[in-house]
Amino acid sequence: FRTFDAAEVIAEENTDKIVLHFEAVDTISKIYLNGELIGETDNMFIPYEFEAKGLKAEGNTIVVHFLPVCIEARKYPIDAGSQAQPYNYDSLQIRKAGSCFGWDIMPRTVTTGIWRSVSLAAKAKDRIDEAFVYTIEIDKAHDKAKVELFYNITVSKGSLKNYAVKFEGSCGDSSFSVTTDRVWHTAGRVAASVSNAKFWWPGDMGDHNLYAVKVGLYRDGILLDEKQLKLGIRKVRLERTSFAGDKDCEFCFYVNDERLFVKGSNWVPVDAFHSRDKERLPAILPMLTELGCNAVRCWGGNVYEDDIFYDYCDENGIVVWQDFAMGCGIYPQDERFQKILSDEADIIIKRLRNHPSIILWAGDNECDCAYGWGGLNRDPNANILTRVVLKNAVERNDPTRPYLPSSPYIDQAAYDKYGCSDSHTSEQHIWGPRDYFKAPFYANTTAHFASETGYHGCNSPESMKKFISEEKLWPWNDNDEWLVHAATMDGTMNSSYAYRIELMAKQVREMFGYIPDNLEQFAVASQISQAEAFKFFIEHFRTAKWRRTGIIWWNLIDGWPQFSDAVVDYYGYKKRAFDYIKRSQYAVGMMFDEPNGWTMPLMAVNDTREEKMAEYQVTDLSDDRIVLAGEVKIPANSACVAESVPNSMSKHTVYLIEWKCGGATYKNHYLTGKPPYDLDTYIRMMGKVEEK
Repeated sequence: FRTFDAAEVIAEENTDKIVLHFEAVDTISKIYLNGELIGETDNMFIPYEFEAKGLKAEGNTIVVHFLPVCIEARKYPIDAGSQAQPYNYDSLQIRKAGSCFGWDIMPRTVTTGIWRSVSLAAKAKDRIDEAFVYTIEIDKAHDKAKVELFYNITVSKGSLKNYAVKFEGSCGDSSFSVTTDRVWHTAGRVAASVSNAKFWWPGDMGDHNLYAVKVGLYRDGILLDEKQLKLGIRKVRLERTSFAGDKDCEFCFYVNDERLFVKGSNWVPVDAFHSRDKERLPAILPMLTELGCNAVRCWGGNVYEDDIFYDYCDENGIVVWQDFAMGCGIYPQDERFQKILSDEADIIIKRLRNHPSIILWAGDNECDCAYGWGGLNRDPNANILTRVVLKNAVERNDPTRPYLPSSPYIDQAAYDKYGCSDSHTSEQHIWGPRDYFKAPFYANTTAHFASETGYHGCNSPESMKKFISEEKLWPWNDNDEWLVHAATMDGTMNSSYAYRIELMAKQVREMFGYIPDNLEQFAVASQISQAEAFKFFIEHFRTAKWRRTGIIWWNLIDGWPQFSDAVVDYYGYKKRAFDYIKRSQYAVGMMFDEPNGWTMPLMAVNDTREEKMAEYQVTDLSDDRIVLAGEVKIPANSACVAESVPNSMSKHTVYLIEWKCGGATYKNHYLTGKPPYDLDTYIRMMGKVEEK
C-alpha cells in the first residue's frame, strides 16, 4: 500500500497515456489504483506496465495484493510428462526463479513482493518504442563496418511523410550519422557505414570499444523523442558438433571471425532474496576482472540480472552466455505455458539485445539431461519449449546471435547414439563422482568445452562464526547447523544435499591422507584441495587449446552463507582458490601440463591477438634449485611447449613458475606427484610462492 501525488506527471504535454511501470514483481499479484483493479502479474522475470486509469493530481492510493505462489501453483495440473526435483514441482508452472524453491546452492525461500523499482511515467504521443542496433558487416583489414538500426515508433499523425529517424554514433575519432528522408511505416531499418571503425573485443583480445549512439525521432525537423544506447561493433558465431573426441569436432565461439578461448564463472544468484541483488553487484562484479575472466554464464535457475551487470560486462569485455530461466526439469508443454514463455522471451530479448557482451542465448540449464533422469531416457528433442518456442523468439527478436537449445545440448544425432548422456557431447557439465580432482573422470574428459565444473571448499573460520553458533563450529560430522548450510533445508542426514559436508571431508582425506581434527586445519586443507582442483581444471583446458575451447567453472560467489563450490563466500571472504584461479587465467600464462611418461611439459599460453615473448624461470621449492630458465616465443592466440622437466610421480614438490612479459612479472605454481601429500610441507613450500 502506498499513497502518492501525480500533479507533475499529469501536467506533462503531448501525453498519450500515463502508466505505472513495475520493473519486477514477485510473483502473482493484483494491482489496484484508487480502489480499481488496473492489472495483474504472474511472472517474476519481466517488467509490467499498466495504464494509470483514474489517476488524480493528489491523494492517489496504490495497493498490490500478493497471492501465495505455492498455493496458486496448485491451480495448474502437472502432467506425468513433466519432471522436477521433489521440492521444485511447484516451480514448473510458475515463472519464478527456480533457485527460490530450493537448490543445491540455495535454501527454499519462496518469496513474494516488489523486488525492483516502481515508477509513474507519461507516454508521449510520438515516441520510439524499440531501438535495436547491431553489426551487419566488419572489415578488419580496412577498419570498416556496416551497422544497422531496427526501430518501432508510435506517432500521433496519420501521415508519416514529415517524420524522420536519425541514427548516429561516435567512439573516439570514429563516428557515423544517417537521417532518413522520411518514414514509410512505424517500423523500419536504417543502415550506416562506419570508417575508422573501433571494434569491440572480449577479454584480452583487444579493446572493448563502445559507441555512444543516439536514435532520434523527428517531425518537421523538430526532435520529438530520443534514445541513447551503446553499440559494440562486433560479430559473433558458435561452431559446434554433436560429439566430442574426434579431431574435427568442436564447440567454439568466434568473435569478429577469430576464435575465443572462454574462461570464466557461472553466474548464480548473488542473494537468496533477489531484492538485494542490485546492492551487492558493485562489490562483486570487479572480482571477475580481477580474476581475468572473459566470460560469465548466466545460469537458468537465476533471474535475468540488473542492467548494472550487463553494462559492466559490456565495458570490461566479459562475454555473457545467457540461459533462459529454466533448469533441471521437464517443463509443461501445454499451450498456456508456451504462451507465457514466448511472451517472456520476447520481453527479455528486447531488453538485453543491445548489449554486445551477450554472445549466446541458451534455452535452459540441464533440461535435456533431465529427459534421461529416472531411467526413462526420453528424447529431449521433443521439447517444444526449447526447439520451437524459444528458438522462434530468438529468430524473431535477435537474429544476430546464436541460440543453443539446452546446456548441455543433446541434439538428435547425440540422442540417437548415446541417449540423454552428456558424456559424449562437445559441451559438457563435468561433475561426476567429485573424487580426487585429477582422477580419470576429470583428467580424461572428452569435453571440448566445460560449461560447468567445480569443487567444494570450506569457508574460513572467521566467516563461519557469522552463521554457525559457537558450540556447533566443530566437529563437521553429525552437525545439524553445517547440514542446514549445505542447502539441506531441514538439517538432517536424510536431506537431499546432506552428503555435501561428508564429500568435502572426503576430498580433504583424498589429498592429504587424513581429515584434520580441528576446524582451523580442516578449513585450510579443504581450501587447498579446492584451490588445486580449480587450478587443475582451468589449466587442463588451457594447455590443450584449441583441442579444448573454454571452461566456465562453478562458481564465483555464494548467494547465502553456506558450504559450497564458490571461491568467495557470502560475506566476501576469498578462499584460497581465488588467487590460484587468478594465476591460472593470466592472458599470457605459463603452466605445467600433466606428465607424459618421464617428462612434464611447461606450456606457454597466449590469449591475446599478438605474438608474445616471455622470459621464464622454474624453481624446485624443495631445495630452491632452478630447474628451467629460458625464453619462449608464443604465437598469437595459441598454446605451445616452452620446455620440459624430468618427471617422477613419487616426487612431491612445488615448482614455482615465474615469467616476465610486456614489462610485467607473473608467477604460478605446480604441485608434482600423486596424493597423499604432507599438509605442513605443502603449506611451507606455498609460503615461498607467496613471498615472491
